Amino acid sequence: MYVVTNSQGMTARWITRGATLTELHVPDRNGKLVDVVLGFDDLAGYESGANHHFGCVTGRFANRIKRGRFTLDGVEYQLAINIGPNHLHGGVLRSLDKVTWEAEQLRDSLGVRFRYESPDGEEGFPGTLTTLVTYTLTDENALRIDYEATTDKPTIINLTNHSYFNLAGHGNPSVLDHELKIDADRVTEVDEESIPTGNLVEVAGTPLDFRCRHRIGDQIEAAGGYDNNYVLNGEWGTLREIAEVYEPESGRMLRVSTDQPGVQLYTANGLSGQPGKGGKPYHKYGSFCLETQNFPDAPNQPTFPTSVLRPGETYHHTCIYAFDVA
Repeated sequence: MYVVTNSQGMTARWITRGATLTELHVPDRNGKLVDVVLGFDDLAGYESGANHHFGCVTGRFANRIKRGRFTLDGVEYQLAINIGPNHLHGGVLRSLDKVTWEAEQLRDSLGVRFRYESPDGEEGFPGTLTTLVTYTLTDENALRIDYEATTDKPTIINLTNHSYFNLAGHGNPSVLDHELKIDADRVTEVDEESIPTGNLVEVAGTPLDFRCRHRIGDQIEAAGGYDNNYVLNGEWGTLREIAEVYEPESGRMLRVSTDQPGVQLYTANGLSGQPGKGGKPYHKYGSFCLETQNFPDAPNQPTFPTSVLRPGETYHHTCIYAFDVA
């Protein structure tokens, strides 16, 4: 386990399995620190079926790939089928959330750098992929995540962090009163298997519209729970603020910035009360994820931003979770 604390008392903890963020203690408007991310007290929890990718680095390809197949330079590759007839989050046994990463505590800043070399063919992906993930905690109460990756053969890549947040504290039963804003006019339309059709559809007039900040719970039942990729406004590759979340009782505010083209909003629809840290139950709609990333099934959608990484290129991705009070 690696631990860093900034000058304001905000504390982050990680473990090397999955380069996972296990705790994030954030002050409220009165300075009271509360752990706002879901997780487990021990390694056994993270290795159990109760772990829904809590806090981990997700990949090699986060989100879904239709039928687990893609073609690159004329060669078809088959990945694991692990969600219905499709592929999710990099695989089954050796996806990035399940392997042990090398780690070093940074000397020149408050942070930890993780490194993992995924061999050619691991989980069906081509190329040896060398990935660096650097978490940095600032004295302004921001957690910055920088991803870099290189490959020795053409491959595909889409990395994210899969932290589940509850700004009232992990284990609180609901985030329905949290207020959310996402700077996106469109989402990727999906079929009944949550696979993109290739169409980008307007959020206006639908339960998916978070262009103005409002309660997550306002239309969540009409939406069937949120598990949607938002097409972010602004230029891909440019770091910009793309979302904010406010929890009225504590006053905690989370602002999310990224240079990626999309963010997946997920409201823990698959949780069912399994115990987490301190034995607290983790419920459906009891947390939210804002996973900055490329679009799902991008390798099979020629109009989506490319997910191809080639030798000599470097994959870059930055996500900042900045906390404040109001």
